[in-house]
Amino acid sequence: MKITSVKVRKIEKEGSRMKGIASVVIDDCFAVKDIRIIEGESGLFIAMPSRKYPSGEYRDVAHPINADTRKMFEDAIIEEYNNTTEVAQDEE
Repeated sequence: MKITSVKVRKIEKEGSRMKGIASVVIDDCFAVKDIRIIEGESGLFIAMPSRKYPSGEYRDVAHPINADTRKMFEDAIIEEYNNTTEVAQDEE
């Protein structure tokens, strides 16, 4: 498996830990959208797309099964985030 495309949209919103949204294409044939880029206490990390269930619990819609795959996603997304200079305008 190989990540063949990463697109990042940086977001600057005062007081928000979310710094951007990413979309990833795997092997030129499978896309994962709405991966959040979050500023944590020890730096940036990613949060996979999730949805809220009636119980109030959030569950990932798609996610890596092992640590190596998670690291591959995180490294590719954070690298693209660091290389992206354009910041999306606040949509309020």
